Amino acid sequence: MPTPKTQANVLKSPAGIRSKSARLLIVDDHPIVREGLASLLASEADLEICGQAGTIPEALSIAEAVRPDLAIVDLGLEKGSGLELIRRFAACQPPVPAIVCSLYDESLYAERALRAGARGYVNKSQATQTIVRAIRRVLEGGIYLSDRMSERLARRLAGDTESLTRPLVSQLSDRELEVFQLIGNGFTTAEIAKSLHLGVKTIETLRRRIKTKLNLTNAAQLARDATAWVVENG
Repeated sequence: MPTPKTQANVLKSPAGIRSKSARLLIVDDHPIVREGLASLLASEADLEICGQAGTIPEALSIAEAVRPDLAIVDLGLEKGSGLELIRRFAACQPPVPAIVCSLYDESLYAERALRAGARGYVNKSQATQTIVRAIRRVLEGGIYLSDRMSERLARRLAGDTESLTRPLVSQLSDRELEVFQLIGNGFTTAEIAKSLHLGVKTIETLRRRIKTKLNLTNAAQLARDATAWVVENG
């Protein structure tokens, strides 16, 4: 594996050698996960890790420096949301295609990721079997989802009433879901506001909307359901 050349973990080929491999940027706030993915992909002759990042600013800095062909992004980053990073990648010139690799429930997050600009969704629990296939499909211009998720979207487009039985949590907006998750992780309203760079009043409004959509009547019920959801979804 190439050695890091800067503090931003930009990885470069030896001087004078220009690789024709697809250049991949790995974004995950767990170093062991980044190294695991890098090790898994190192055996693929047509793929090259050009950088690793753990935060949104670091990922954007590396992307600007090395122009990766594809980014592999976790949704749960230490100081921000992977969905926000994917949106910012999509707004780059040229855009940086992205695949989500996350433990978060595909049935709840895959559509959100695609709307944000992602080109694929891989669950970490199955990444060793599917990540290479997903990467190659996206590099070829396609979109990668599991068979189960692909069928679910197709059924919805065909007018299937399955969408009427989706969990209430699926009705939350991306921002509301982000706040719901932070509540489940024990963050206070002030801490959530600071983490998301929003005002306390905005977070209070989002909390009220969440309670309405989930049919909850008080803060205790909200904290209970949010905690249970976070435990269930890793």
